[in-house]
Amino acid sequence: MIASTGNLAEQKVRETAAGMPMLHRVIFIALLALLLVAPFQFYPVFLMKVLCFALFASAFNLLLGFGGLLSFGHAAYFGTASYISAHAAKVWGLTPELAILSGTVVAGILGLVFGSLAIRRHGIYFAMVTLAFAQMVYFFALQVPFTGGEDGIQAVPRGELFGVISLRSDLNLYWLVLAVFFLGVLAIYRIVHSPFGQVLKAIRENEPRAISLGYAVNRYKLMVFTMSATLAGLAGATKSIVFQLASLTDVYWTMSGEVVLMTLLGGLGTVFGPMIGALVVVTMQNYLAQMGDWVTVIQGGIFVVSVMMFRQGIVGVLGNWLKRPL
Repeated sequence: MIASTGNLAEQKVRETAAGMPMLHRVIFIALLALLLVAPFQFYPVFLMKVLCFALFASAFNLLLGFGGLLSFGHAAYFGTASYISAHAAKVWGLTPELAILSGTVVAGILGLVFGSLAIRRHGIYFAMVTLAFAQMVYFFALQVPFTGGEDGIQAVPRGELFGVISLRSDLNLYWLVLAVFFLGVLAIYRIVHSPFGQVLKAIRENEPRAISLGYAVNRYKLMVFTMSATLAGLAGATKSIVFQLASLTDVYWTMSGEVVLMTLLGGLGTVFGPMIGALVVVTMQNYLAQMGDWVTVIQGGIFVVSVMMFRQGIVGVLGNWLKRPL
């Protein structure tokens, strides 16, 4: 009976991972077309900020929405990659693609180290351990000389892509950020809809059952934690090149809170939800900036209303209405 159940499960995994549903394919094509036109209608720097945070939120959603692991310290990987990328571009003189790659790799290594310790705890204890690690990174960034302390690393050169294409132009840089965003999101989509992703969902839904079926649960948790940290680092490294700045804001605990807000607002455990959540939050931050500290209050109010009215997030509710997962 168990063998039969296992065969059925494996068959379902193969069917799920066989290809992208037509609806998702259409959405990705429409999204790409929209983003190709967007810089000619909107401020490119604003769009690049949205894309960076959309990738950050999608990376966090990979961990929480599909892995079932709530991290309160994802700013550690976003901010660390931002600092490393900025330092590599400004001090080491690396080209932007190598600077972004260096920040991403360091974030992945940091995620591997922190994850190997954090996965030994469960529930709220796991969340608090990740927060503690993130605060350690924050105080490290505040003290070590190369980060610039409270001033951060400023005037980061955008440089030339592959030593050929100048990124001083916002439009040129936008195409790079768009490529990074799409590669990151498609990688997350592939991970989620692979046999590995199906095992992650099984662990999220019923960890004792996954253990009884012979899965090395902690190994899967560590892998998804490292992947999520790496992709969060990719977003942070790209962001530092866009804004030519790496600061303490990138590693502060409020950054971890923002990515949680983006994910829950858009739709936890959905593919496109974190992107919508990031768009909403970043838009509020930019267009309500003149209200000062009231922006945070407004964000909190919108979050409360969304939780009460859209418990599954904007995209989650839309998916239920269409009766198709988004």
